[in-house]
Amino acid sequence: MESISTALPGSRWRSRIWQDYRVWLASLAIVSLLAISDPEQALTSVLFAASAMLETAPFLVLSIAIAAWASATGADNLIAKAFTGAPSIMILMAAIAGGISPFCSCGVIPLIAALLAMGVPLSAVMAFWLASPVMDPSMFVLTTGVLGLEFAIAKTLAAVGLGILGGWAAHLLSRAGALSDPLREGVGNGGCGGSKVRTPKPVVWRFWTDPERRARFGREASSITLFLAKWLLLAFLLESLILAFVPVETITPVLGGTGVGPIALGTLVGVPAYLNGYAALPLVGGLVSQGMAPGAGLAFLVAGGVTSLPAALAVWALVKPRVFGLYIALALIGAFLAGVLFQNWSVT
Repeated sequence: MESISTALPGSRWRSRIWQDYRVWLASLAIVSLLAISDPEQALTSVLFAASAMLETAPFLVLSIAIAAWASATGADNLIAKAFTGAPSIMILMAAIAGGISPFCSCGVIPLIAALLAMGVPLSAVMAFWLASPVMDPSMFVLTTGVLGLEFAIAKTLAAVGLGILGGWAAHLLSRAGALSDPLREGVGNGGCGGSKVRTPKPVVWRFWTDPERRARFGREASSITLFLAKWLLLAFLLESLILAFVPVETITPVLGGTGVGPIALGTLVGVPAYLNGYAALPLVGGLVSQGMAPGAGLAFLVAGGVTSLPAALAVWALVKPRVFGLYIALALIGAFLAGVLFQNWSVT
């Protein structure tokens, strides 16, 4: 069998290695630098990450099972049913579907392209698109394990609320003629993701009776396990550094308190500082334990989830600049409002 190094040219091989192992390499680099500069902290960080991984393991296993089950059964095909009916119903259903759907970012992009190319109203698409990166079943389970059930419920409501806000904003602007032809020139019909909408297939709940679906479950579970493990390991290492080197007196005056200032800052900081939906959870957990206001933490998670660099670049590549600008503006406004509401609710 031909090896990777001979099958791929040098530059492509290096790019492949970087794409596959960059997160693992980042974790290794952190531990190595700590081992050189502060061996005691290196041991503390490794033990902290290992303990946190063990504590999160039950939630991790459940989230992997949910995502693999959705792929193996074809339950994600049900998402197509959210985009039919009157505009108000479509927006509501699309927002709810986005908040509970098992789609990852790589699956959402072709689906959105298909919906827009097929003429589905931008209002419903925007509702789904804004809600989907914020929450899904796996994220709910992990958020509960890391930040608590109250935070997980608040994040779910924020996802749906953001979707509804974005859907109605797009609907009103579209009626005024401001958002016609949202797709960039040359964007196709959504590729493989579009088939979920064009020809939705029936769900096979008893997937284990089909060898192909059993194999799909195994592949999906393996892929998700590696994905979550590498990001959570990096996140817990970073959390250990936050707890060790970021003093409480630094966090509390900036992101603590009950005013809107910390929430606004959390919203803005979430844009450049957000790593990954799963990695952000323990980071916010560490910041909250150091005095970060809960509303600021929620605003950070919502804003960062929607505007993270991979998601933002994908949106930019797919739609015209005015739609991209609306997407970013709605993400920031919705995240801020969600943070304010959660802060007031948690205080009362």
